[in-house]
Amino acid sequence: MAENDSHSQFLAIAVEAAKIAGDVIRKGFYQTKHVEHKGEVDLVTETDKACEDHISNHLKEHFPHHKFIGEETTAACGVTELTDEPTWIVDPLDGTTNFVHGFPFVCVSIGLTIGKVPTVGVVYNPIMDELFTGVHRKGAFLNGNPIKVSSQSELVKSLLVTEAGTQRDKLTLDATTNRINSLLFKVRSLRMCGSCALDLCGVACGRIDLFYELGFGGPWDVAGGAVIVTEAGGVIFDPSGKEFDITAQRVAASNPLLKDKFVEALRQSE
Repeated sequence: MAENDSHSQFLAIAVEAAKIAGDVIRKGFYQTKHVEHKGEVDLVTETDKACEDHISNHLKEHFPHHKFIGEETTAACGVTELTDEPTWIVDPLDGTTNFVHGFPFVCVSIGLTIGKVPTVGVVYNPIMDELFTGVHRKGAFLNGNPIKVSSQSELVKSLLVTEAGTQRDKLTLDATTNRINSLLFKVRSLRMCGSCALDLCGVACGRIDLFYELGFGGPWDVAGGAVIVTEAGGVIFDPSGKEFDITAQRVAASNPLLKDKFVEALRQSE
């Protein structure tokens, strides 16, 4: 009972933090952005940094002994080691490029791992006002309503989502486009939406049947969505079919009916 109570408290505080950051994103979305480059195409704005400060302060105020891994602060210092301690893993603004361009597919992603296991997940898109939540063994929800993955069992009728990533060297781009070319022969259609966290939530609520991404930024991209997918009845795994590793920068997700076929299609696309 105590564990359930603590998980409920973790979720409530994480939702509060996401809403606070969401207000900052919503205001900044319609204003002129001040953009910096982290890489050739990887962007960061003052909104990313402000949101992370708000989230970090809110979580540390309530859970001062918990660890914290954030994309814009902890990661910038090169410290992303995940321990068994309760750890908040935060992407304050997933979909920064979308944010800069005024494309409304942006979100706050907050995940809590306990014993390295994703346990609480909150993903909030303040522009579309969609709040995805999940707690280990408690189900997944969109704006308070239960969600579940699709029941699609045929690849050829499936909607696939992936992301191009931020690497622009020829070797990586060739591998990426060759893989997509192979998969396009086997699915209904493909989308690139620009937010790993929201892509995972799309699988969780049945909008998307298949998702994979290789070489994304770090655990903050998947920590929140991983809980939401599994609690919605989905499966999250390494694109090779092996067990999902939150630190590996490799992720795939689908409903259970499609997993084996999807893994085989990914294998053939290599």
